[in-house]
Amino acid sequence: MSDDGLVRCGWAAIRPGADFELYRDYHDQEWGRPVHDGVALFERMSLEAFQSGLSWLIILRKRENFRRAFDEFDFERVAGYTDADVQRLMADAGIVRNRAKIEATIANARAAAELGSAADLSKLLWSFAPEPRPRPADGSEIPSASAESKAMARELKRRGFRFVGPTTAYALMQATGMVDDHILGCWVPSAR
Repeated sequence: MSDDGLVRCGWAAIRPGADFELYRDYHDQEWGRPVHDGVALFERMSLEAFQSGLSWLIILRKRENFRRAFDEFDFERVAGYTDADVQRLMADAGIVRNRAKIEATIANARAAAELGSAADLSKLLWSFAPEPRPRPADGSEIPSASAESKAMARELKRRGFRFVGPTTAYALMQATGMVDDHILGCWVPSAR
């Protein structure tokens, strides 16, 4: 239970400090809430890929910088990035400067643009959402991947997406409400 008397998922129960509100607000207002806007889904996919191997808190701290650096994740614009943009991004201390992840984000923007529209990206990603299931009793019941996230990762790879393996795909599904992995007893209402 938090200092405000609300029960939250264990990962959101960090000690009060500079990042306490950032993390708690993300849990309370965003994580697990259904996202259907294709541009917002592309942002989440990109941030989940950048998070791979890092703390989510690092990504949250840099989120506004990522938005600025990647043109608000407008994948039509990002799809047109050149080598000069890669160099610009590699020099940007406000984001995670990992060349493979930067190049993957640009490749993913191109793959998303090939789908046709933001609505098409949303339709594709949501086609892998499983039927709603009961919330897990605690964090130990939450998988790192699922049959659906494995299928999503395979299809995305087939379409030219990179850095979106089964674990990253599952994290995307959690973050965007395709699955509800808030623990049983968490105050956040089920949105699906």
